[in-house]
Amino acid sequence: MRCLLILNPGSQGGKSKAKFERIFAFLHKNRVKFDYRLTKTLDDAYTFSLAGNEKGYEVILAVGGDGTINRVISGFYDFQGKRNSNSKLAVIHTGTSPDFCKSYNLPLEIDQALNAVLEGKTVQIPMAKITYLSEYDEKLDGQPLSLAHEKLQTSYFACCANIGIGASVARGANSGIRDYLGDYAGTLVCLIKALISYHPVNFSVRIDGKQEVLEKAYNIFVGKTTYIASGLKVKNELALNDPRLYGLIIKKLGLVNWVKVLQKLYSGNEFANNSTMSLLYVQQMEIFGSSANNEIEFDGDPRGFLPCKIEPALDALEVICPQKGLHRF
Repeated sequence: MRCLLILNPGSQGGKSKAKFERIFAFLHKNRVKFDYRLTKTLDDAYTFSLAGNEKGYEVILAVGGDGTINRVISGFYDFQGKRNSNSKLAVIHTGTSPDFCKSYNLPLEIDQALNAVLEGKTVQIPMAKITYLSEYDEKLDGQPLSLAHEKLQTSYFACCANIGIGASVARGANSGIRDYLGDYAGTLVCLIKALISYHPVNFSVRIDGKQEVLEKAYNIFVGKTTYIASGLKVKNELALNDPRLYGLIIKKLGLVNWVKVLQKLYSGNEFANNSTMSLLYVQQMEIFGSSANNEIEFDGDPRGFLPCKIEPALDALEVICPQKGLHRF
């Protein structure tokens, strides 16, 4: 086995560095041939992953939080949504909120994750493709994405994308507040603060080819997994091999019902669609440009701007996973 480790020494406020020697010692003991790269920025994780795929490493092991994992995943894909190698993804989560690992029951303990690498058993996990702008362009307000735009970006995600309040919440949660209050409480505080100051807008969308306007929208979740952020959960019916995405739309919130919406999101229970909360399943969702609340967040980090297009990747990703532990929540 030939393995590439992509390690983020800054994850979990820099605490993850202490775990690296433990990982190296395990691999040396078990005679695993490996190289490693240390990231200075999250974008380094994408660059290293892309190079690792091109060089034909059997396993690319992401060591970091969901942001690191997300960039490593994007390095497995070309711009069309197809895998660019036969490399396998492995994960050792050293970040704050292990939403990807919890959604697929991937090991959170270092030794268990490394033993899974030695076993080499894998599962095919479908990913989502998101195309968006790296910079805001007012000329596209109210317009769909132009695939010829000079600022076009293509990325991939495993968990969930958020349009609306999501970027503000993620920026607050990533500011260091969770180091003091913990993951759950820190994110909840940021979510409540964002709700108080947020001004909902009308988003023009195209869902599986049908165009409509979502009035007074607070957030559009488009995702694959149950766990989406620091205790927030979206109960959905997607099976592991289902290429579709879910869309959860939150709109027309008032002071009376936003508490109920939070309770439903944190409980992860099923709910009946209503005028405030509605869940649907889609093959493709486009959100048009907007002059307000136009940032896009996915897998825990603000990443770009509307308009965007979200759809399934053409190929699933082969992920190291102990078969006895596999269960999609």
